[in-house]
Amino acid sequence: MFINATGVYVPEERVHNDHFLELNGLTNEWIEQRTGIVTRSKAKPEENITTMSLAAVHDALPRLPYDITEVDLIISASYSPYDTVATAAHVAQQEFKLSKAKAFYVSSACSSFVNALEIIEGYFAMGKASKALVLSADKNSAYYNETDPKAGHLWGDAATAFFISKEPITGKEPRVLDIYTEGLGHLGKGPQGVQLRPRDGGIMMPEGRDVFIQACTYMPKNVLYLLEKNGYSFDDLAYFIGHQANMRIMTNIAKQLNLPEEKFLHNIEELGNTGSVSSALVYAQNSRLFKKDDLVAITVFGGGYSAGACLIKC
Repeated sequence: MFINATGVYVPEERVHNDHFLELNGLTNEWIEQRTGIVTRSKAKPEENITTMSLAAVHDALPRLPYDITEVDLIISASYSPYDTVATAAHVAQQEFKLSKAKAFYVSSACSSFVNALEIIEGYFAMGKASKALVLSADKNSAYYNETDPKAGHLWGDAATAFFISKEPITGKEPRVLDIYTEGLGHLGKGPQGVQLRPRDGGIMMPEGRDVFIQACTYMPKNVLYLLEKNGYSFDDLAYFIGHQANMRIMTNIAKQLNLPEEKFLHNIEELGNTGSVSSALVYAQNSRLFKKDDLVAITVFGGGYSAGACLIKC
């Protein structure tokens, strides 16, 4: 599989840590020390994962090396739906006249983007699609409770669009070498770790410590699995992109693997935890940084639990 073009949409508004002092008693210093977050992105009331996804597609279009109407598979990947019937995938199909495409929504917490990539891999292998569009987006601000001292201060909003083809188009595209995902609902606190119940408190993280422990275990573990499977080691990695849940997780992983900090790409300090889009967003924002043959790992861990990783050769 090959990455033909990427696009991003990040709302303009930034909410500083100081905003939360009167809401939940947490100081700027406390939040930054424990999460790495200083500000977080916040969408406008009229924005949602559909509008943000469409904006990300428009951002990608100038770099797409074929007509968008050639897309024959559209997947909206998110855990914060705006409309569970007319999904972002279906709206994109109408907006861009993608009459050949299958369209659906997939959700597996913060691993949703990587799960979508694996689904695309399956469609390509079966010969049922050849050009796909992933719309990865979350509007956490639609569901969070800012007065919640455990998790109300974590969340940001954003979207990306990834165009993926079965075969190379220009011969210069980054190649997705391998993908791996897993459901981990049987581990630790599992489904109790992170929750989003729209009519019952919104998004919450009642078992943050367990989430931290499992993320520090499975994000590097899955990258190691893919590296060894494909004949590489951590020394071969140019960049490591983890789910942007907490900078302390990234610091812990860096120490585990003895990798220099400059190999870890992140945006959590400005945008907060943007959910299932976070790792895809970091990749797209840094795409011009990557050189030919750079090996890039994306790895995620999310509520439920779920996890996954992919290995990309630029």
